[in-house]
Amino acid sequence: MEQLETLERKTDTKLYCFHCGDETPDETIYIEDKIFCCNGCKTVYEILNNSNLCNYYSIDQNPGITRKHHIKRNYDFLNDTDLKLKLIDFTNGKRTQLTFDIPQMHCSSCIWILENLYKLNAGIISSKVNFLQKKVFISFQDEKTSLKEVVELLDSIGYDPQLNLDNRKEEKIKSGYKNLYYKIGIAGFCFGNIMLLSFPEYLSIDVSGHDELKRIFAYLNILLSLPVFFYSSSYYFISAWKGLKKKFVNIDVPLALGIAVLFLRSIIDIIFMHGAGYLDSLSGLVFFLLIGKLFQNKTYETLNFERNYKSYFPIAVTIQKGKNETTIPVEKLKIGDRLIIRNNELIPADSILIKGNANIDYGFVTGESMPISRVNGEMIYAGGKQIGSAIEVETIKEVSQSYLTQLWNNKAFRKDQEREQESRIVSFANTVSKYFTITILALAVIAALIWHNNSTLAFNAFTAVLIIACPCALALSTPFALGNTLRIFGKNKFYLKNTFIIEKLAAVNTIVFDKTGTITENNSSSVEFIGEELNDDEKTFIKSVVRNSAHPLSAAIFNFIDSKIIKNIDLYDEQPGKGVHAIINGNEIKLGSKIFVTKGLKQFYDDYSTKVFLSINEVTKGYFNITNKYRNGLNETISELEHNYELALLSGDNEGEKEKLRIFFGTDNELHFRQSPQDKLDFILRLQESGKKVLMIGDGLNDAGALKQSDVGISVSDNTNNFSPACDGIMDSKSFYRLKDFIKFSNSSMKIIFSSFILSLVYNIIGLWFAFQGTLSPLIAAILMPVSSISAVVFTTVLTNILAKRRGLI
Repeated sequence: MEQLETLERKTDTKLYCFHCGDETPDETIYIEDKIFCCNGCKTVYEILNNSNLCNYYSIDQNPGITRKHHIKRNYDFLNDTDLKLKLIDFTNGKRTQLTFDIPQMHCSSCIWILENLYKLNAGIISSKVNFLQKKVFISFQDEKTSLKEVVELLDSIGYDPQLNLDNRKEEKIKSGYKNLYYKIGIAGFCFGNIMLLSFPEYLSIDVSGHDELKRIFAYLNILLSLPVFFYSSSYYFISAWKGLKKKFVNIDVPLALGIAVLFLRSIIDIIFMHGAGYLDSLSGLVFFLLIGKLFQNKTYETLNFERNYKSYFPIAVTIQKGKNETTIPVEKLKIGDRLIIRNNELIPADSILIKGNANIDYGFVTGESMPISRVNGEMIYAGGKQIGSAIEVETIKEVSQSYLTQLWNNKAFRKDQEREQESRIVSFANTVSKYFTITILALAVIAALIWHNNSTLAFNAFTAVLIIACPCALALSTPFALGNTLRIFGKNKFYLKNTFIIEKLAAVNTIVFDKTGTITENNSSSVEFIGEELNDDEKTFIKSVVRNSAHPLSAAIFNFIDSKIIKNIDLYDEQPGKGVHAIINGNEIKLGSKIFVTKGLKQFYDDYSTKVFLSINEVTKGYFNITNKYRNGLNETISELEHNYELALLSGDNEGEKEKLRIFFGTDNELHFRQSPQDKLDFILRLQESGKKVLMIGDGLNDAGALKQSDVGISVSDNTNNFSPACDGIMDSKSFYRLKDFIKFSNSSMKIIFSSFILSLVYNIIGLWFAFQGTLSPLIAAILMPVSSISAVVFTTVLTNILAKRRGLI
């Protein structure tokens, strides 16, 4: 391909740069027989060549080509500050993150070069592709490059991003099908006319007296087959060539080989008068392959789980309406809404700080926890987490749920075992697919050798084996089964980070529960203050302090205090597992555990209930006695789970509710009290060291370490902005009673995948059996091949829906 490209350029009267395609004045800058217009293009070529990315130059009519008449666009408008704010997802002056739509993205080679942008521009830190959405997420260093330079780089390699903010996604999807429709139309037109000109052959009409006419028809068929072979089937040849260039035999290799054999055999037969050839089969094969491809794309688009998954993303936000605060789902958030962001809560959309002391942790975005102070009027980007007292912000952008999901899947927050261990099912499917094509090529040769005495049967057997066998069903079963499971879970307000978690959830054998906020209802607690009588100012101080905390006990105290005045906090510090420390108008307030607040005093202390101690200016005033109400369905959930799983409860509280918890958990061995965040993490670690696969259910506040250490960590949310990188999933508190159903359905999903593997294997065995007989024409094989992929997708999707319906999940 490279030699052909070079030859084409040299036969022109002008000289063109091998890299960018621009006209070159002379041949002074070159490498071997490749000419460049400048040292910049020469350097980029060397980078591509050294990084084994030179397949970039071999793509024709696709992104990444060397474009001879590439028009250099002027991107100076990207230096405009207001426009940059609309395009940038995040920046802290040193590091900037962008999300671009790349409609030209179409294959694994596109993904490959887009995820290696850092090799072409030293200022780019990383680039990650979402192929289903045709998006690329780019992070770069401001001191080394700029938004304009990044866009110019993408444009120079053939992936100019969509910068029109008003583009409609539906229009882009339709335009993506345009080229495929053209190829189908041309293949269909040629197929019909070749069949029409071949009627004498079909009907065995004696045309011996019209040999010249027969020869004209044959050559007309060759002429009609050329656009089918060189244009309509080009996708399969390009894909196969790119795979071979990377020394990888992909699934399009046997298809390309089958098409090439049909074409060459037909040309030879017609030219040497051995017969009419197989040009009707060739055109029909390509036509039905493309029809199948279109149908597959439409099927995948219809069943695409990711769109539904994003729309159910589980963040609720607290908004200020007049003097009242209320929570709304994040998808209903509008530009101009006033949000209340408490300690450790996430900012879901780009906003302007209106009130409070903002101390923003952008660890979600950058992977590094380094809080940044912001003052009133300054911008705060989505993904930042407030550390300290509550702040009030006003949104200036709509929430991007796909962006929030990207943050949740940030590699910096992946668990160690997730980094090291690939999904067993995905690994199995990839291994089988890797050797599948080589096996099929060998079987095709064997089939041809079996029928070597009959050239027609040998040819039919060889081509049918190449065409009908396809591992696509094997490769598609896993993403569609697990993707549909994610969608079903999302409908039931159970949101998992990715499909890999489903497999891990099905493998757990031990379940550990946190108590407060997990198995207890946050809005139904009974609160009583025991100690010195509090005056109005003290009540105001207490309510102002607990308003800043997202902890369930703080919420219970906030609702209990009848003061309507909220004061600004001068200092706020919340320590997980201990309590909060604040200063208001020079008064020091402490709320939390006995040791944290009372410094060891015992006059208000007993061991019979959940207590939050209070001190004002180092004087212990008493404690809030909180009686928890346990979640509906807890008893039934625990009863069903204890038959198949080992259970345990971890609590940072004292043993005051031990007797009540025995009703649910039974033996004292399952109950563990006075557990600090580190104690909880160590407990999970000990279970794993003994060979257990642990599911941890917590609230994401005092048990973040345990959630991250566990094999699967699920955070239970009560209309709060609990968005912790430590958890693998978020469960709405109203769906807690369905925990047993979620775990069982995860096991069912894995069984469905293995069943689809068997179905795919049986299909291929039956297809190969008929292909080996030599009775299966290439045309029929072309119709049956996409059927296997579509049947696998439909099988897994429909079966997961049926089982979900039986379990009451849909």
